[in-house]
Amino acid sequence: MTALPSVVPLTSAPIELDLSRSHPVKFRRSWIVAQQDDELQVLCDGSVFRVHDLGIVDAQAANIILPLDALFDVRLKVARRLWLAANGRNPGPDPAALSKTQRDRLVMGLRALDGRLDGASYRAIAAALFGAHRLPDRGWKTHDLRDRTIRLCKFGVHLMEGGYRQLLLHPYRQRLY
Repeated sequence: MTALPSVVPLTSAPIELDLSRSHPVKFRRSWIVAQQDDELQVLCDGSVFRVHDLGIVDAQAANIILPLDALFDVRLKVARRLWLAANGRNPGPDPAALSKTQRDRLVMGLRALDGRLDGASYRAIAAALFGAHRLPDRGWKTHDLRDRTIRLCKFGVHLMEGGYRQLLLHPYRQRLY
């Protein structure tokens, strides 16, 4: 099984493992908000988690399988966040969530790509993205908004050519390439 590090693989506890004294978390089917095959989207104490169901049964003690791989520490953090939420504690922010700056750059890159695919000039794209009032009447070739617009267009093309898949591995992609 290959899973993204942000997906928690859950299974029921083996019979041989006596968890009666440790007050194990019991998985509740009521936490499921969406399901596609064995992939579940779980809402636990206000936080959303992605879970891979490996055959757990409702109200059974849940176990998490954590492979000892290059992303073990990341998987451990995600598992801990789920454990905190399942116990009614604040899980903290999602480390895989994109920041506002990153989301804004994605939006601007896609808008720049749309303009470029429609045949718009860099100047027209810059006017649409940043406002025409910010563009100089002279010196466009050396203006910083021109360079920024070109970088956004290149970023949009990169996303279109498959770079969007790296978003699935954010922020862990540096470890896999």
